[in-house]
Amino acid sequence: MASSGSGYDLSASTFSPDGRIFQVEYAGKAVDNASTMIGILATDGVVLAVSKPVLHKLVVSSTGSYKRIHHVSKHVGMASTGNLPDARQLVSRAMEECFDYNEFYGSPIAPMVLADRLAAYVHYFTLHGALRPFGAACLLAAHDQDADQAGLYMVEPNGAAYSYYGVAAGKGKQAAKTELEKLNLHKPESRVSCSDAVKQAVKILTMLFQEQSENEGKPLELEVSWLSQATNWEHQYVPKDVLENAKTWAKEQLEADDDDDEEEHMEE
Repeated sequence: MASSGSGYDLSASTFSPDGRIFQVEYAGKAVDNASTMIGILATDGVVLAVSKPVLHKLVVSSTGSYKRIHHVSKHVGMASTGNLPDARQLVSRAMEECFDYNEFYGSPIAPMVLADRLAAYVHYFTLHGALRPFGAACLLAAHDQDADQAGLYMVEPNGAAYSYYGVAAGKGKQAAKTELEKLNLHKPESRVSCSDAVKQAVKILTMLFQEQSENEGKPLELEVSWLSQATNWEHQYVPKDVLENAKTWAKEQLEADDDDDEEEHMEE
């Protein structure tokens, strides 16, 4: 009974006999089945990238209601995946936290403080039977004015917030994490610049898109943003020409990888 969730998934405040909260797990499943998002902490900033599914041929994917990356404040950007309306609520909350902190303290909110406050808000929705967990996860890219460094955080549906060198969420997250681990971003000598991080993020998202059979015949829609020294630590969308160059580079790299794999199979 406990393993199936029957009888223990009616409320987010109910634990199963083996200590699981099924509604929180269901919220995590909503994120795992949604579009893939990637965050990379670079040497000179942070890059956020999201693959957007085209739900209908007549959808205008550039509209605000379809966006997956938002400007939270001048020095904070946020990417989200999962249930889109839930994600928009988290974006609104993050904006309020940034505004309130600046009004009270007279300085921009630190990345860690914003992540902790947003995580506490998300966690609150896992504590009461009258509420349900958010079916969305978000990445925060922000600049710490006092420490003069950028930070990358992910807030999960269970209310946990962690800092990362590189992270992925959504459909295909395990394969994306494997590719990110190959970059050895946790090692100072292997860290990449924002320009290279954009290329790597686009390459991973393109690879995942091509591997998913349900995407056959559909266009790849990407949103990519960065926050870096070059942008004066302001969160901005990556220019179209930079994004197009990254897409071209990603396709060439993936084609080269496929050719190498074919040669290896022929030799065997």
